[in-house]
Amino acid sequence: MLLNLTDLSDEPLQSQISRQIRAKILAGELTAGEVLPSIRGLARDAHVSVITVQRGYEHLERDGLIHSRRGKGFFVSEIQEGRKKDMAKYKFIEDMRPLMAAAFAEGMTGEEIMAAFRAILSELGAGKRADGRKGDRS
Repeated sequence: MLLNLTDLSDEPLQSQISRQIRAKILAGELTAGEVLPSIRGLARDAHVSVITVQRGYEHLERDGLIHSRRGKGFFVSEIQEGRKKDMAKYKFIEDMRPLMAAAFAEGMTGEEIMAAFRAILSELGAGKRADGRKGDRS
């Protein structure tokens, strides 16, 4: 599994692991029942400690995105499509909250924040998914 981990980020490595695997699951790149790399295997491939990968997997397991089978490894859990969207939406809101609070603290108005948000959506091609296909806007 290809993950892009960096020591240069403020984000801890275990969070980078869980965030990137989470994104792959929610985007459908990893499907229900698919086996994940072993903790040791991913640690070796990503050049991180076993504890780092274990903590990343534990976070994903707490969120219900993966599950383990004793002696078999870790697997992607079955997640309904609607729940995937809800999880993505919740994460987006939680990630946006501190950014919006900072914008308000720096004197921006709600309308200025919305205008900036619209500009970013336009720049990224609003309504397009990462794979280039049209997605729904709900």
